[in-house]
Amino acid sequence: MSSGTEAAAETGAVGAEQVDGYLPDDDVLTAARLRGADLGCAPLAPGAGTTLRFLAATVAARAVVEVGTGSGVSGLYLLRGMAADGVLTSIDVEPEYQRAARKTFLEAGYPPGRMRLIVGRALDVLPRLTPGGYDLVFVDAARIEYPGYYEQGVALLRRGGVIVFHQVLAGGRLTDPARRDPETMALREVARAVREDERLVPALLPVGGGLLVATACS
Repeated sequence: MSSGTEAAAETGAVGAEQVDGYLPDDDVLTAARLRGADLGCAPLAPGAGTTLRFLAATVAARAVVEVGTGSGVSGLYLLRGMAADGVLTSIDVEPEYQRAARKTFLEAGYPPGRMRLIVGRALDVLPRLTPGGYDLVFVDAARIEYPGYYEQGVALLRRGGVIVFHQVLAGGRLTDPARRDPETMALREVARAVREDERLVPALLPVGGGLLVATACS
């Protein structure tokens, strides 16, 4: 007979498979994932992607900022949830990633006017964007810089806008007291900051390695 812990782990594993398989990838997403694998950048899981699309559609997003372009997988989910005239601003330090993402977006039928790809360090780029001018901010980049992305990302949100951090639960780092490495400490810092920020209504979603989400209530 399985212990409660074993049963919970088994249930979680089955649940993750069901979540990721609920809306399977189409050909464009499959190709984008293959490009990402060739470039060495791991794209987010389908369950996390469909959650992003849902959030973008829920807030009727017309202006979205993405920190960490990758091969365009997360950006494509965001574009598919955004309003028909919405513009995705995606920031990455790797020009090769952005070339791959642009190919993904164009293959999906999105014209160049729907995307603004910026090569640069996000902590330098974000302060140049319009404060309060964005409906959604998605962060999937250097974990150690998450606290900085939090401070700058929240400033970009309009009232009712949403900020999302990817992979905050990966490896159980938030709850393992033995983990004291800089990346884990940065994740704990941003999780605590979002939880305690009176401007935000937060939630922690167990999909795609963990999505920390919050909406700006003031």
